[in-house]
Amino acid sequence: MDHKAVFFHVEHAGKGGDAYLAASEKLKAAGVEVVCVETVLDKNDIPTDLAITSADIIGVFVESAVDANVIAAFPNLKMIATLTTGYDHIDLAAAAARGIVVSSVPAYGENTVAEFAFALILALSRKVIPCCERLHDEHLFTNDGLQGFDLAGKTIGVVGTGRIGKHAIEMAKGFSMNVIAYDVYHDDAFAAKMGFPYVELDALLAQSDIITIHAPYLPSTHHLINSGNIGKVKPGAYIINTARGAIVETAALVGALKSGQLGGAGLDVLEEEGMMKSGDMSPIADLVTMPNVIVTPHNAFNTREAFQRILDTTIDNIAGFAAGTPQNVVK
Repeated sequence: MDHKAVFFHVEHAGKGGDAYLAASEKLKAAGVEVVCVETVLDKNDIPTDLAITSADIIGVFVESAVDANVIAAFPNLKMIATLTTGYDHIDLAAAAARGIVVSSVPAYGENTVAEFAFALILALSRKVIPCCERLHDEHLFTNDGLQGFDLAGKTIGVVGTGRIGKHAIEMAKGFSMNVIAYDVYHDDAFAAKMGFPYVELDALLAQSDIITIHAPYLPSTHHLINSGNIGKVKPGAYIINTARGAIVETAALVGALKSGQLGGAGLDVLEEEGMMKSGDMSPIADLVTMPNVIVTPHNAFNTREAFQRILDTTIDNIAGFAAGTPQNVVK
């Protein structure tokens, strides 16, 4: 074999097994030996086994933090293939300094993540979890105190109108919601087709009954919603975040929930995820005890279909690199 690829955190979210076996066979035909390990890859979990560190290609998920120290542990490394759309978990400068190619998966689950955002919205608006808990824990078949609210006629503010945001807008229109959107880049043709206006962020915060975030995590979107502007949110509104945790300042979010400024939140991502993955749940101790908050473990992407699309694209990225024509390279 001309290349060796090591995939990390293969058992993450139940993935692995047959899918990776099929991937191994496809990459073997491209001259790439595949090794799968269950551990994450970061500065606290740097492998010492030469069979792993001799690899010239590594495949990682968002849980693996590939910084300069990690990169240094792989003397032959030529490619980092992240099985994600975002790549803020990779030190691009350190990779570039070594001439290492970084590839990503630009699109795999636009509908998948948008569907999950609406799962959170519906669970909150119709109090689905309290309904289930009442029957499961209290064995009571009564709907007292469980009145929800319609989505039809409500205003949803979509932050980020890329692929996922567009799917969220289409779904919102299916629920007969009023849509407004904020994005640095406007897709005026899509806005005209779907019948929604672009507005400034402050206007979106003030007008939206539900705010759903689908923006990428960049320096410009760090704490986009923060202690300085969360007070501008329409009283009683709900925030849904299935994008990246650090787009919303956690302390500001908790404060707004406690004060009643926010009616609730559905969070699949949090800026403290790194701590929580090590078992420290203290950063979200306040959030998980609130009946109007749903926290899920970065699971919006996790469907059979989406994962297969992720793996297929990553196989193509690695096979392309092995053939001298790398694809989906992060610039």
